[in-house]
Amino acid sequence: MSKSCVKAVVTGKVQGVWFRRATQEQALQHGVTGYAKNLPDGRVEVLLCGEGEAVNQVAAWLWLGPPNARVTHVEFETLEPRDPDNFVTL
Repeated sequence: MSKSCVKAVVTGKVQGVWFRRATQEQALQHGVTGYAKNLPDGRVEVLLCGEGEAVNQVAAWLWLGPPNARVTHVEFETLEPRDPDNFVTL
């Protein structure tokens, strides 16, 4: 089982639409840890850490988001694997 960590910055209508909470639910379903936090410029930053395929599945979901979100861009950066304890919204 290979661990991976990805940081994503999601652009579009992603604040005020339950994006962070929905991302947390997706992450918990897939056993992925990390965080989702609003950025001052209206984007959402997401850290996903866990088993490679699970991280990929949640990362792919970020393009969809919850029903009221309108995602226009997701920028990914691969990070050194780390082990946050859980998934939190900040």
